[in-house]
Amino acid sequence: MPIPANTSLKSPLVIIMVGLPARGKTYTAQRLQRFLLWRGYQSRVFNVGNTRRAQVGAQVPHNFFDRENAVGLTARRAAAESTLDALLEWCALGGQVAIYDATNTTRSRRNWVKIACEERGLRVLWFEITCADATVIDTNIRASKLSNPDYKGIDPEAAVADFRARIAHYERAYEPLAPEEGSHIRLHDLGQRIELFDIHGYLQGKLVSLAMNLHTVPRPIYLSRHGQSEDNRQHKLGGDSNITNAGKAYAQKLAQWFQDRDKQSIQIWTSTLRRTIQTAVPLSDHAIALKSLDEIHAGICEGMTYEQVREQMPREFQARKEDKLGYRYPQGESYEDVIERLEPIIFELERQREPVLVIAHQAILRALYGYFTNRTRSETPHIEIPLHTLIRITPRAYGYDEERVIMGPEVPQT
Repeated sequence: MPIPANTSLKSPLVIIMVGLPARGKTYTAQRLQRFLLWRGYQSRVFNVGNTRRAQVGAQVPHNFFDRENAVGLTARRAAAESTLDALLEWCALGGQVAIYDATNTTRSRRNWVKIACEERGLRVLWFEITCADATVIDTNIRASKLSNPDYKGIDPEAAVADFRARIAHYERAYEPLAPEEGSHIRLHDLGQRIELFDIHGYLQGKLVSLAMNLHTVPRPIYLSRHGQSEDNRQHKLGGDSNITNAGKAYAQKLAQWFQDRDKQSIQIWTSTLRRTIQTAVPLSDHAIALKSLDEIHAGICEGMTYEQVREQMPREFQARKEDKLGYRYPQGESYEDVIERLEPIIFELERQREPVLVIAHQAILRALYGYFTNRTRSETPHIEIPLHTLIRITPRAYGYDEERVIMGPEVPQT
């Protein structure tokens, strides 16, 4: 069954990860995928390690990855072939951007993957990540590799030693990308320097913009709607009203939560509307107000309730009901418009190396939450972001952790 696509490309693109283990390839592959999904592309990561674990089991000794180990070499080749076959089949069904996540450390292996893709009319973009900082590598090993199935139940220090030995096997075979291999993005030392070769087109340009802001420093992103506002209480769209007493109580509880539980430095971003700024007051005198975080503009429907829109503008009400993502309020915005204007915010959030608390509005936080949790563009307008709830998201190499803290007082959700 063909895969529906939101945005057409002349031909599918295959992003092929390159680099030694513990350099952040899988973490980066996941971030590329979530950006592509958020931008409306059909995107999927195909991870060779996951295939290998499914075929031969998770816990294999480091010498399994020795190029002189014929049994290991055959098994790893089989996993690579199975993963590539799945990728090619997915692209044939309508997939737009596939990400082939593996070390791909030798030119011969990369050439095999490239030929298989190009024979089927697929474009190839290499994405290589390098890092020589031993401290960063050790942090990556402990932060992600020790939590994956390969080392479940194994003593952490023994696991670190085994993984370092695994890396050494790959280092002996590693051949860096050469210009003649084709278009590539290379991140040196995990984003300290970026190298581009033969990059062209709209999509590849967007990926470069994202890549310039990537790093592997783990930190949480906090999302919160403003405290209940007067317009919330009256179920009105948009506006710039003050927060209610219930909203002020939430602002105090939010400030207390961070004072009690999170002592590290945190940036606070709000919209330019009063209800978000007022919610941030108990937290800090240095919150940053950003116009891009303002609520979706309801145009001529600003100040109306949904019931009034249904009664007075039934065609608009029905149009929004049928296509909440693409529907644009008369003289206002759509969710598509919101996603477009939030792209610089996404890049800035990716660039930050310390926690950020975003106090904003339902449509805005739906879009940001959708990005960090790998939701498709079409899912975005339907994500639940309740009032008086703090959402903590921590991106990981193999997904993300999420915590929701309901602080009350309970109020009607609008």
